[in-house]
Amino acid sequence: MQEERMAPRTESGAAGGAVPGETEGPWTPEIAAFVERFAGDLTDAGIQRMASRVFACLLIEDSGALTSAEIAERLRVSSGAISGAVSYLSQVHLVSRERQPGTRRERYRVHQDTWHQAMSNREPVLNRWIASLRHGIEVVGPDTPAGRRLSETLEFMEFMRVEFQEVMRRWDARRAAASAEPAEDTR
Repeated sequence: MQEERMAPRTESGAAGGAVPGETEGPWTPEIAAFVERFAGDLTDAGIQRMASRVFACLLIEDSGALTSAEIAERLRVSSGAISGAVSYLSQVHLVSRERQPGTRRERYRVHQDTWHQAMSNREPVLNRWIASLRHGIEVVGPDTPAGRRLSETLEFMEFMRVEFQEVMRRWDARRAAASAEPAEDTR
């Protein structure tokens, strides 16, 4: 017997209707609670609220991909609310858009290595910040209170850039080593 996909409970605690989808597994109240909890964590870290909810929704989906309508139905929001969230998530490289074959509909996908991809794109941002900070120091002078704050910020950003490159190298080595290990015999 195939399990019915459950919609998240409403604020009053009543269960919603079934959520259609092309992926396996039920959308249970526990999954809905995880999505809201993780989305809250992401929001607390500075990611837009709806983008956080969409990302968490895609992250917990077995296929990692849903249409705007599927996301909207799971989160109980309008499809229009999904559009801005997906634009933001695409811009920061946390999701990608793909066309559904034979239709004009798009699916939004979170990839297996999404955090690695998103973080790999941060070095150009750090480089821009470093260049701007150097310019700011020139503008206000290095011996002013503002110049000293900018210099400390610059020093931190330069430190982060170097450390971040090392962290990414270590992560790549770890992933390569894990993929080279033979699978365990489960017999």
